[in-house]
Amino acid sequence: MHDELRTANLLGALSLALSDVVTAEATASAGTSSSGAAALVVLSTASGLSVTELGRRVGLSQSAAARMVEGLEKQGLVRKEPSWGGWVRLQLTELGEEAAHRLLASRSEALRQALHHLDPREQEQLGGLLSKLLTGLYRQPGDAERICRLCDRCVCVQGGAICPVGQADRDHRASGERDHG
Repeated sequence: MHDELRTANLLGALSLALSDVVTAEATASAGTSSSGAAALVVLSTASGLSVTELGRRVGLSQSAAARMVEGLEKQGLVRKEPSWGGWVRLQLTELGEEAAHRLLASRSEALRQALHHLDPREQEQLGGLLSKLLTGLYRQPGDAERICRLCDRCVCVQGGAICPVGQADRDHRASGERDHG
């Protein structure tokens, strides 16, 4: 029990330390808040979202998401485009695309620096353990977008790899279809 508590405590400290580093790098490189940075990453792979859907994916209420989008729009990072039924679709501007790219590059570098303390075999082992932990953190539809809101999704599936959170989402949806089908 003592070892489990210690490991949990170390994991908590590591999670906070990495979160602090990644958030600082992301916000500095994009020149936005942490939710703004997440919004840029989300829109870089899912353009055309509504303000409400973007807010859901980055963990903000509709009103908070509207304020965040307004700020991103003032910075020239996002533009609103009219859609059917009065809906507004959000698109990254060229400046927004560049900011998202810089953000992901700085995030990647900060995380790679943390891994430099492990040899290649340890990094591979850690990758497997992290996949297992991420799968365990997935609980319900919508979790994938929230968990991966700052992920570089292209890197996660490079070389035919399968994103553990995306797989957990697909498995959950499939089991729901079997339960209701």
